[in-house]
Amino acid sequence: MNNSPSETPALLIIDMVKDTFDERRNYPITALAKGIIEPIRRLAASFRAEGWPVVFATDAFKEGDFIFTGRMKPYSLEGTAGAEVIDELGRGEKDLWLPKPRFSAFFKTPLEGWLKDRNVTLCAVCGVTTPFCVLSTAIDAVCCDFKAVILEDCAAAASEKVHRQTLDNYRKSALYPLLRVAISGDFVAEISPSERFNGP
Repeated sequence: MNNSPSETPALLIIDMVKDTFDERRNYPITALAKGIIEPIRRLAASFRAEGWPVVFATDAFKEGDFIFTGRMKPYSLEGTAGAEVIDELGRGEKDLWLPKPRFSAFFKTPLEGWLKDRNVTLCAVCGVTTPFCVLSTAIDAVCCDFKAVILEDCAAAASEKVHRQTLDNYRKSALYPLLRVAISGDFVAEISPSERFNGP
């Protein structure tokens, strides 16, 4: 799908929080998530250079939250250091930091209105985890009448197999091309007139 030059993209970086990268927590995803830090950092720099919005949407759960009555253990608690964006991504002054109460960045947050106020028409989604927060954000973007792209080299799951299988379900789904999967470098080259991105 070729995007019109008049389209305005926004980068939604999902749950790149300190708790996810805390090796003391022994999360299976930690090692794989480390591999997407540098591609996301380059991607965010490219978006900022073009003047496109960058959003860090991060889990901000409450102690005793309903979500922890299942198998999930408490993490990324609202107001704690573990719920902050990792330092390696260097959140910019104009970037939006959007704590979220559940998986999708759109659920019970002002994100939809914030993006539409900036004439955004396309959401590029990356971060963790592919089958949960990344996917639910991308699907909700379409539900809010944005096009959505999941950037496969900038997202991670608990295993490469789960990551790949999740994305394979959406490469040519019924939602295509409103929801699609792309490599970050190809995506930026497609939409950026200056092609500043130096990704894979």
